[in-house]
Amino acid sequence: MVDGREVGVEPICTVLSEAGVQIAPSGYYAAKIRPPSARAVRDAELIVDIRHAHKANLGVYGARKIHAELNREGIAVARCTVERLMRADGLRGITREKSRKTTFGDGAETDRPADLVERQFTADGPNQLWVADLTYVRTHAGWTYVAFVLDVFSRMIVGWQVSTSLRTDLALDALEMGLWTRQRAGQDVSGLIHHSDRGVQYRAIRYSERLAEAEAVASVGSRGDSYDNAMAEALNSLFKAECIRNPVMRPKGGWKSVTDVEIATAEYVDWFNHRRLHGEIGMVPPVELEALHWATVRSDHYSEAPVPVGAGSN
Repeated sequence: MVDGREVGVEPICTVLSEAGVQIAPSGYYAAKIRPPSARAVRDAELIVDIRHAHKANLGVYGARKIHAELNREGIAVARCTVERLMRADGLRGITREKSRKTTFGDGAETDRPADLVERQFTADGPNQLWVADLTYVRTHAGWTYVAFVLDVFSRMIVGWQVSTSLRTDLALDALEMGLWTRQRAGQDVSGLIHHSDRGVQYRAIRYSERLAEAEAVASVGSRGDSYDNAMAEALNSLFKAECIRNPVMRPKGGWKSVTDVEIATAEYVDWFNHRRLHGEIGMVPPVELEALHWATVRSDHYSEAPVPVGAGSN
């Protein structure tokens, strides 16, 4: 046993040697002054980039999306390295929970439309298929409700609205935003399929009339469970996890009123559409995918255009 007053490198090495472990003091001093390894230097650089990417994306990304984000920024790194460094630094993604049903009646309804989707949530371009649903947020002032309209092709939130009431106006205002957004961009929404669950906010006469005015076709899930409107349900789940329960977004002391929720939802939708990487569309943001789509459509249009008589002649 080494006396406490004698504890130092040489006494410790002596004790270890007596125990059969041969360690020279020179080895300790050499290790102490040895420069960090290339891996240690690289890890120190990467963890700074990882922390920045995690914070910039509301702290919701796990290793898969952090890896994708870094590679998009030109930082070449293996996913296993990202996983190792995030684990060591205590960084992780947000987990989701199930949402509850919120679509209830409030007035006159139309007959239920047919299910034109049948759980096949696919589209070849924007404005072919939209899905819509509602979710809820508890605030100190009572329940607040949020309506979303999502474009299936790009996963872009084209319309949203926040209210303290579940009446038809909540869903209708979100639809109006979606129609206005697309029409303002010069896009044609005629022939659009609008899919929702059986909630009568979406079957209300005023809602159906607005869809008809826009030359859109209503579709309603036929079986009446969450799978009939799975993509909209998934968006609600993301919103609750990445915005409402996220300590980065939630005000200190919790959600106080509808105003708090409305401001946070606006910030969340902007991030969701312009910066959030979506695995279902190739790890790009919705805005980026739509920009690529329209650029491709224009390119194809020009390449197929007839050549004017005399073009190319001297």
